[in-house]
Amino acid sequence: MTDVEKLRALLPHWMEHNDEHAAEYERWAQVAASAGKDKAAENIRSAAEQVAQAGLALQRALDELGGPVSLETHSHTH
Repeated sequence: MTDVEKLRALLPHWMEHNDEHAAEYERWAQVAASAGKDKAAENIRSAAEQVAQAGLALQRALDELGGPVSLETHSHTH
């Protein structure tokens, strides 16, 4: 497997992981807002948005690399 193929397999995992973090940040931003900590909530939401933007950049990178490749279904021919 080439390094580019590895990257094509890793990027979807990273994007999914980032989405999970962004959702968790949003949840905790709501907790902060409910506690009257509006500035903290705003900063946490900002972090969530930045993670979402990173996900978009990773998606563009994946598109440029030719899309995802599965580690499980990849086979070598020699």
